[in-house]
Amino acid sequence: MTVVPAVVLAVVPGAVPAVTGTDGTQGGAPAATGVGVAPVMTGAGVAAGAGVVPVVTGAGVAAGAGGGGAARQEKGRRRELAWWGCGDGLQCAKLSVPADWARRRGARTEIDVARMPARDPRRSLGHLVVNTGATSSVQDVRARPDTVSELTRWFDVVIMDSRGSGDRDSAAAVRCAVPPPDVLRLQLARRPADWRAYARDNAAYGRSCRAAAGAVRLTPWQVAHDLDALRAALGEERLRYFGNSYGAVHGQAYAESFPARVGRMYLEGVPDLTEPVPERRVIARARAVERQLHTFRDWCRTRLGCPLGRDDAVAVFDDLARRVPLPAGQRSPVNARRLAAAVYAGLTLERWPELAAALSAASSGDAGPLASLAFPAPADDGHGQPSAGVIQGEAGSVSRMMMCQDAPSYRQYLAMEERLRAVAPRAGWLSGRHEAGRCLGLTGAGPSREPRHSRPYTGKPVLVGVGRLDVETPASAAARAARRIPGSVVLRHGDGHDAYLLQGVGKLRATCLRTRVHDYLVKGDLPARGVSCGGALVEGMSPRGAAGG
Repeated sequence: MTVVPAVVLAVVPGAVPAVTGTDGTQGGAPAATGVGVAPVMTGAGVAAGAGVVPVVTGAGVAAGAGGGGAARQEKGRRRELAWWGCGDGLQCAKLSVPADWARRRGARTEIDVARMPARDPRRSLGHLVVNTGATSSVQDVRARPDTVSELTRWFDVVIMDSRGSGDRDSAAAVRCAVPPPDVLRLQLARRPADWRAYARDNAAYGRSCRAAAGAVRLTPWQVAHDLDALRAALGEERLRYFGNSYGAVHGQAYAESFPARVGRMYLEGVPDLTEPVPERRVIARARAVERQLHTFRDWCRTRLGCPLGRDDAVAVFDDLARRVPLPAGQRSPVNARRLAAAVYAGLTLERWPELAAALSAASSGDAGPLASLAFPAPADDGHGQPSAGVIQGEAGSVSRMMMCQDAPSYRQYLAMEERLRAVAPRAGWLSGRHEAGRCLGLTGAGPSREPRHSRPYTGKPVLVGVGRLDVETPASAAARAARRIPGSVVLRHGDGHDAYLLQGVGKLRATCLRTRVHDYLVKGDLPARGVSCGGALVEGMSPRGAAGG
């Protein structure tokens, strides 16, 4: 499919409306100028001399033109992005794309992109596009620049937000009026009425997102076309790309949609969204969580200073499960379900030191830290239930909507949960409720994927990172997903979700994983099949919570 070159607007953040009408008019406040910022006006209906200086970039745009022809581009000609300094060492730009790529002449929306320039522009190998999988990749990199900053040794790193998300105060972001309910509510639900109440709240969130999105279509297929528009705007013949988590889904969709334009691509934490039997996906996650508990036990027992000492963390859990309800100070006592929920939350790799301390305290008679693991204060609504909340980073965003699939009914889920408890009896079984909680009630949502094309794959090989301790995208499911990516080579490692990014945050520069990834992105050197890396984050983490350098 040929991609229509994108119209580019560069303005002060927040000054551009999310959607431009087919007549070229724009709603919302007029664009405001800032110190040192020259807005780029390329859309139709923008008149010069209204307090701003139009700057025309790329071919096929008539300077100062006021009619519809100002927005047209000559077929095959490239439109350059216009960048401005936007703080935190970044340069920002706006990419204008169709709100729905199936209706290219219809309404348009914007994509936020930011650039972290190469350290030595003379030696840059070109652009590397990054999507970290966060609600906003640009904001993620602002907060944690070390996630990707090392890549500027070789590339101009371009961070792209998925459509519907956006940088701080950006008009490109779709802001849902109703926040999504916290999945912890569903983990504790005991009655059909609780299940139905959660579904109603999630449905209200979904309706508010669809209303806010309007004409903007939110699917991986759409994002893949946005990526190709960005590739063209950057002047690259092939897309170099690093996608993490849901950013990896967008990479998959790109490889399917534009197989001839795939450059060197690294995908990590690939969700298996194409598994035809949802229960298999949930069981894979449940088993991964249960394995994580045993790996956590082994880690703690081999670390001097671990609060559990030589105690077996699995045996400690079993002892606490026999003693419930556990006193938790000012909080409600921790019952069996809350105990499982707390351990489930604490098994995220970076929270292992916190989990060790909480289990030790509970074993000594104070389950307050365990309650805090699952329910950050304020935890209760006065009736022994968790207060309304949302997953961190999800409030008001469309992140849950973009990747949802159908959820089972309450009766269907209870039958499945019995099978989950059989394979993951301690904490892993809760993964089913976590999975169902994201999507329950979101009728009509989902990562709709247009039919695959039968074109032969002629792009570069795709390197796929698979983490042994990844409970978000379990290794077995991620490996299955990798097999569906044409020309993929799997690189297994001993860490969990976001491993490459978190190793950067921990300043673990020369790890096996990062070295292999860089060798491929920079030189095209793929690891030999069967080569794997250890767990640099696990090995470097102190039981007190500090990562080794």
